Amino acid sequence: MHRFLQSSITRSVTTRTYLLHSFVFPSYRYFSLFAAEGDVDDGGDAPQAWKSVEGLRRCSANHVPLSPITFLERAAKVYRDRTSLVYGCRNFTWNQTHQRCLKLASALSQIGISRGDVVSTLAPNVPAMYELHFAVPMAGAVLCTLNSRLDSAMVSVLLAHSEAKILFVDQGLLEIARGALDLLAKTNTKPPILVLISEGDDDPSPTSIVPYEYESFLETGQIEFEIKRPKSEWDPISVNYTSGTTSRPKGVVYSHRGAYLNTIATLFLHGMQSMPVYLWTVPMFHCNGWCLTWGVAAQGGTNICMKNVSPSKIFENIALHNVTHMGGAPTVLNMIVNSSVREQKPISHKVVICTGGSPPPPQILLKMEELGFSVTHLYGLTETYGPGTFCVLKPEWESLPPEEQSKLKARQGMQHLGLQDVDILDPVTMEKVPADGKTMGEVMFRGNTVMSGYFKDSKATEEAFKGGWFHSGDLAVKHPDGYIEVKDRLKDIIISGGENISTIQVETVLYSHPAVLEAAVVARPDNHWGQTPCAFVKLKEGFNIDSQELILFCRGHLPHYMAPKTVIFEELPRTSTGKIQKYILREKAKALGSLS
Repeated sequence: MHRFLQSSITRSVTTRTYLLHSFVFPSYRYFSLFAAEGDVDDGGDAPQAWKSVEGLRRCSANHVPLSPITFLERAAKVYRDRTSLVYGCRNFTWNQTHQRCLKLASALSQIGISRGDVVSTLAPNVPAMYELHFAVPMAGAVLCTLNSRLDSAMVSVLLAHSEAKILFVDQGLLEIARGALDLLAKTNTKPPILVLISEGDDDPSPTSIVPYEYESFLETGQIEFEIKRPKSEWDPISVNYTSGTTSRPKGVVYSHRGAYLNTIATLFLHGMQSMPVYLWTVPMFHCNGWCLTWGVAAQGGTNICMKNVSPSKIFENIALHNVTHMGGAPTVLNMIVNSSVREQKPISHKVVICTGGSPPPPQILLKMEELGFSVTHLYGLTETYGPGTFCVLKPEWESLPPEEQSKLKARQGMQHLGLQDVDILDPVTMEKVPADGKTMGEVMFRGNTVMSGYFKDSKATEEAFKGGWFHSGDLAVKHPDGYIEVKDRLKDIIISGGENISTIQVETVLYSHPAVLEAAVVARPDNHWGQTPCAFVKLKEGFNIDSQELILFCRGHLPHYMAPKTVIFEELPRTSTGKIQKYILREKAKALGSLS
């Protein structure tokens, strides 16, 4: 039986480089985060300076492990009768949500889920997904929210790797789950228990494959359940598998402490005050909804859940519920600005929308502002609990032309309050690059909202934390004002004739063409230049242009060596979180062979 259990931390002196190790016992596998050589003493179990000061004492009166669970408990008191969640014709108050989560945690415990067990989900943004973000850690377990657009083969791989004991599955995804369980059976892997998240008044009858239905299962629990709080704030609260821009997803482990701190930091950068109305366009399975599953509870807000995202539904919900905040990858913004007039509705108030996941084209930001949205640009990775930096808008930017403002807003900015530092370093020498807006280096993070490590992958954890920083794999420059600007992924940079070409810079130019809806640029091998830019483009409906026209357009806005030499018109492969899967496009470009 696999369990995440209380972390044991040892420390030494200068850097934070944690390695994930496992120890197998007859019935348990204990996980401990052991420090690598050169670790900082943060006072875990080591001698602490404050103990030498007379009269000081750490006890339950002044020291409680940080956990997002407390956000729900407070919301049930402060915002007791206010609406917590709306989904179609269903709605709940914070008192009801708190009671339902207690009963769900109790039900989990009654069927044998105990401290450290993994509970998985395969569902879109429905009420059950929100409740499980609290109920699972309240039962002492670890939440694993699987990407709801994965196929059966990948779901089976992740269920086996996480060793999930239970899988909560949405009714619309049941066949995917059944296919995954069939694959597990072929490898003699013990499958998780299925709990079906259904909709409608008619609850399906239990079967041997699906023994529980969500609402019926929840009702077996007790409101008087005693919450199994983390024994240490370093205890894992969730494991999030990376979204699959590469072919090998990794399990990123979040702690109660990191989730608590990143939630608060995200609320600040969202400008989310008391009782907001948040529209769920960010998948809750992605970085636990950028930690706002817990954050909306902290502020006593109202969650507006949507099973499927479309421009018409976004505008309808904004008007119907007076939405104040929402989030989304640039692909969601692109969908909004390119929606038809029939789908759009006037926005009577400013809606704050945070975007991240990939650098948004400045043209998209400008159009979003024109539609009535106030856009905040975030940047981060699964390994940084989602948002890690944000672009703070400066008052002096307001006097600049709109196009120039959009370019500045497209920068990734600086670290939020939960991180100690974000910087651009040479990945070989680990020296800081000059703040000249030109010299590229790798974006690196360190602080309290960096992951605990990769689940069951000590080698990957060690590599990611090399030198006392988390290595993002993103290339960026630092401007004189300290703001960073991501230029590319390390693996995406194109080297042509010895010159570095930023694919993001080329894509930004392509997006500025009136016929282009989506664009992605990758390297195509070349016998003479080494590599040349190859653009994959999806056109807007009703437009018809050829590749030469786009190439000439790019040459008019870029140095000629940076302009694409090849343009291919087709649908772009994406992950469920909206990221373009460039590794697929790189394989296609490689198959084309040399242009020279």
